[in-house]
Amino acid sequence: MISRILQGLCGGGLLAKAQAILFETFPPAEQGLAQAVFGVGVIAGPAIGPTLGGFLVDGLGWRWIFFVNIPFGMLAVGMAWLFLPKDQGKNKARNQAVDWLGIGLLIVAVGCMQTVLEEGEQDDWFSSGFITSLAIASVIGLVLFIWWELKIAHPAVDLRVLRHRSLAAGSFLSAIVGMGLYGALFAVPIFAQSILQFTATQTGLLLAPGALASAIVMVMLGKLSTKIDARILIAIGGVGTAAVMFDLSNITINTGTDDLFWPLVWRGAFTVLMFLPLSLATLGPLPKQDISAGSGFYNLTRQLGGSVGIALLTTLLDKREAFHQAILLTDLTPYSPATNERLNILQGALQAQGMDAAKAGQQALALLQQTVNTQAAILSFADIFRVVGVAFLCSLPLLLFLGKGGAGAKAPVGH
Repeated sequence: MISRILQGLCGGGLLAKAQAILFETFPPAEQGLAQAVFGVGVIAGPAIGPTLGGFLVDGLGWRWIFFVNIPFGMLAVGMAWLFLPKDQGKNKARNQAVDWLGIGLLIVAVGCMQTVLEEGEQDDWFSSGFITSLAIASVIGLVLFIWWELKIAHPAVDLRVLRHRSLAAGSFLSAIVGMGLYGALFAVPIFAQSILQFTATQTGLLLAPGALASAIVMVMLGKLSTKIDARILIAIGGVGTAAVMFDLSNITINTGTDDLFWPLVWRGAFTVLMFLPLSLATLGPLPKQDISAGSGFYNLTRQLGGSVGIALLTTLLDKREAFHQAILLTDLTPYSPATNERLNILQGALQAQGMDAAKAGQQALALLQQTVNTQAAILSFADIFRVVGVAFLCSLPLLLFLGKGGAGAKAPVGH
């Protein structure tokens, strides 16, 4: 647990700082390509991770998913030391006190909220004193965090940058993209392993083509993003991703690798159409002095969207599975001819294999229950994909508040 906390503290600011460096270093004409190269790692990384993880878990052991980060971490430190420009505001930053109170309040607000979302279902939500206390602590922590960050001169998260409407709208869209990128992606491996009985390696290979599609489209889009209105690309990406989610909602017990191949490839491509232009349309119109703070808040919302999205979708998955089980079980009664016929077929097949009548009857009931559970799980996964698709469509009106990003965008001050 301590290691995970340290991982979050040390790695939390990397994305925001990296994106701020790109916006402050490259001229507007090169922003599209610079953000595309940056986005290859952000988009393709989480998609390639399951593939690599599958090979490591099945081939070497689960501990290697941590060991493999050591050489890449050392390489990243060396490259940052050699190639990144010195921060011009370093001396000024040394004179600024770290906003430990703001960081603490954010940890309380987000940590308690995520625990409520992840543990609430099994603790029967607010009938549990523990969950109720965490929910209250989350609300109080969030209110105090907003008040404190607006009060002090050098906050940990500068909420004042939300005066820029492109950042406010883009950050909300970023949370939706985070939910679609991480939240929807988590459902596919669970479906593959729990329903299709895939191994970790097979699941990773299932996701690999989507990762490759993301990387290819990201590089191609880098040259086009400065010539096309970013809002058009985001709209295409949002509608396309929603269409893919609705297509995935048609999964059945007979769904296989071939049925999932193209939807996952298109998901990878359409997500990129939202990610890269959204960064340009959100952060591009900001003045140079606000880019660092704006980038931090923008990346925070995407990470929160992914984390909260996974927690919400996991809870929804459990609730919908229980709902569908209840509906399916209403038709399984001793007075149902179809139920009795199915049981007789199963019992006869088991007896033909040499099982005695009593044990065959019990086993037939267990197999029928397993069938109900599997069908309920499949229906709940379909519901998850529909929810994500609707979320993408509902977020599209926010495009009206974004900048053009590429074509006709106002260049950030200071380039």
